[in-house]
Amino acid sequence: MAEQTTPMISPCGAPNSGTGTVEPGAGGDGTVEGAGGGQNFMGTMGMMAVFILVFYFFILRPQRKRQKQHETLISGISRGDQVVTVGGFFGTVREVRDDTFLIEIAEGVRVRVLKSAIQTKRVTTPAPEEKKD
Repeated sequence: MAEQTTPMISPCGAPNSGTGTVEPGAGGDGTVEGAGGGQNFMGTMGMMAVFILVFYFFILRPQRKRQKQHETLISGISRGDQVVTVGGFFGTVREVRDDTFLIEIAEGVRVRVLKSAIQTKRVTTPAPEEKKD
């Protein structure tokens, strides 16, 4: 009777040569070979470091810069300055308190807004003078 051989399946699921024998160097002596385990870990850690750097330089750093600029803008606003709120209202600062501004958005119409609700400070340019001949 002929001997029937079955293909051997490696631990990763790929079939071996099909002879039913263990190939040399494939760990047939009972040892387990770590094929690139340390390299895979270092590659993963390298990718994590790159991801963290990209996250810092493209998200965190610009956000902190904008926040610092806004704090500088808010601290520089004083009575009589023209401002624009986040809601789009134009007004003139009439009173400055700890965490709020009293702004006049129309003649006789004053509203109190949080300092964080100020988007920009308007810079008014004086009208050019006409030359007299």
